[in-house]
Amino acid sequence: MIMVNTDGIPGKDIKKILGLVKGNTIRARHFGRDIIAGLKNFVGGEISEYTKMLAEAREQALDRMIEEAEDLGANAIVNIRFSTSYVMQSAAEILVYGTAVVI
Repeated sequence: MIMVNTDGIPGKDIKKILGLVKGNTIRARHFGRDIIAGLKNFVGGEISEYTKMLAEAREQALDRMIEEAEDLGANAIVNIRFSTSYVMQSAAEILVYGTAVVI
């Protein structure tokens, strides 16, 4: 599966547009991670526990979008975008979307 965040793929012709595809996941913070994050606030630096959690959430959302595109018969996804929103105080949604195409 070719995935790009541009409208097209250099050197490839889009033969068919299959439509919008998306994938999402909602992740809640873990109390243990909150304690570690609170300690990091005192000393500064990256909060690697949250970095890892969000990276895993993005990968899961991408996998779900790819599955939806493959179900439509796509071999590429163009114009990919990510969005994040809070669902409640301790949970966030990661959404990825793009246009499924046949190249």
